Amino acid sequence: MTVRFVGIDPDTDEDHCPTVWVDTQTQELLFQGWKPDTATVTVCESTSPGRGSVPESEAIVRIPAQMVPMIREACDAVERGNTELR
Repeated sequence: MTVRFVGIDPDTDEDHCPTVWVDTQTQELLFQGWKPDTATVTVCESTSPGRGSVPESEAIVRIPAQMVPMIREACDAVERGNTELR
């Protein structure tokens, strides 16, 4: 697995650091974010009709809005099949 760092929440501190990476082999995005509370998970699950609960192998994560430019950059790199980031 080859992973390229794209960016970290600019308002981060040492204990809270939402981050985005690109896996350059699989062309997938990787996110680190905050775990939502139970109420948030319940609301998310209720908005996906017929889907049920989030499996143990998956997670809902919160990513701060100020990271949108980094996420766009990662999406653009994956769409181009280009692992080079700015």
